[in-house]
Amino acid sequence: MKSFIEFIRERGVIGLAIGFILGGAVSGLVNSFISDIVNPLVGLILGHVEGLKEASIVFLGAKIAWGNFLSTLINFVIMTAVVFFGFKVLRLEKLDKQK
Repeated sequence: MKSFIEFIRERGVIGLAIGFILGGAVSGLVNSFISDIVNPLVGLILGHVEGLKEASIVFLGAKIAWGNFLSTLINFVIMTAVVFFGFKVLRLEKLDKQK
């Protein structure tokens, strides 16, 4: 039993589980922020009042959904920034057990 507890402590399984749960919650929050606030504003700036996700062009019969791609890219950039700055602000690297 002691080796199992040491394994969990050394590998950071509890931290991984907590991070997974919190990551899901943060993901939902950031996705809502992107789809409800950022995308409509970017859509207005780019001239697509109906929303950024619906913005597309037709090129040789193929529909290129550049708005959806841009929306996903914005989501990715903001999500990685939230994770990075959350990691740095909370100083989570200090929680790891030194070997």
